Amino acid sequence: MLREVSYLQIFRKSKHFTALLFGQIFSLLGSSITNVILPIVVLQVSKSTAMMGTVMAIYMLPFVILLPFSGVLVDKMNKVKIMFVVDIVRFFLMMILAIFAILDQLNMIYLFILMFIMGTMDSFFQPAYSAVRAKVFSQDIRNAANSMTQVSVQALRIFGPIIGGLIVTSFSAAWGFGIDALTYIISLFFLFSLRSLSFQKPTEMHGKKNSLKQDFFEGIVVLKEESWLWITILAFSLINIFSGGIIRILIPWLINIYYEFEPVVYGLVLSASGAGAIVCGLVFGIRQEWKKRGLLAYVGVAISGLALLFMPFVSSIPLLMLCMFLEGAGIMLFGLIWETSLQELVPEDKFGRVASLDMLGSFSLLPVGYLVTGWLAEGIGEIFTLVTFSIVIVVISILVMFNKGIRNFN
Repeated sequence: MLREVSYLQIFRKSKHFTALLFGQIFSLLGSSITNVILPIVVLQVSKSTAMMGTVMAIYMLPFVILLPFSGVLVDKMNKVKIMFVVDIVRFFLMMILAIFAILDQLNMIYLFILMFIMGTMDSFFQPAYSAVRAKVFSQDIRNAANSMTQVSVQALRIFGPIIGGLIVTSFSAAWGFGIDALTYIISLFFLFSLRSLSFQKPTEMHGKKNSLKQDFFEGIVVLKEESWLWITILAFSLINIFSGGIIRILIPWLINIYYEFEPVVYGLVLSASGAGAIVCGLVFGIRQEWKKRGLLAYVGVAISGLALLFMPFVSSIPLLMLCMFLEGAGIMLFGLIWETSLQELVPEDKFGRVASLDMLGSFSLLPVGYLVTGWLAEGIGEIFTLVTFSIVIVVISILVMFNKGIRNFN
């Protein structure tokens, strides 16, 4: 029986884990800054939540369309090289945004184009990164490695939004976009250390190469074998519509327009979500085994929905931060259980396409969701939309827990 390693031991045990972790830390630091700056820039340029919904829909559209193909291609190609190329392209995209911002030439057309290209790049990066992570996180370090990775990511959700809010308040959006570009270059240095990784090739039937269609359906077969996997993907195809609309569109409006707080407050509120996720991640990683993981995961989702439900009714900054703390903790609990279960249940040579199917099922309706959220908020009111969406998240979570396959997943 393999012995679980501690947080400190995984750095000594796996040099690839160290490179992957620090590469993602720098990359996500820049992204977390941009995630704060972008909604503020869009609202400043357009004065419209509908436009914010349109921007996010345009980002998600190529992401969703390409996922069925990108996952299959990721399994056939060198996954580290895919990540390397994508980071180079994303560096140039952020530099272009920074230059446009410096010249005061940012408009919605430019943002639409750049976000479309960014979504295209992410459709390849995310399955590749998931497959590399599944390879590096071997069984003996899996629990601690997943926990450490998620805690590090959530730490960036604390500092990144604060930095982003301070940059917009004290300097300009151009500085934030420029810093994001720099972090992709630093990330490339760490990705270079992963070039020695080797991956299993997809299996071939009777010595013949499978078609894209055959490879695609092999991923579906893997999902169908475990009810926990396919039920959760279906559930999150709905949950992500409502939670994505709230986090990306309605919360920026709530903090910056409705409550009329400074951008730095928006950063603080988002950072509280990261703090909640860190606390949850540290607790999760301490134990080697958790019972009733299916129920535990959806309890976390329900807590997240309830926390979002209260946000329109609390106007003080500490209470808003508390709500987002609980939201982050709940989603982190689900995310850790989901990630470890994928790594346990999915074969290495099929991981890229299964990861892409997971993302496709979970995010396929997000472009429509962002559009509906933006336009619905302007039609029936932002507060009413936020409350309704939060209630739907809680109700879906409770209904899923009645399924035997979810209740018994361990």
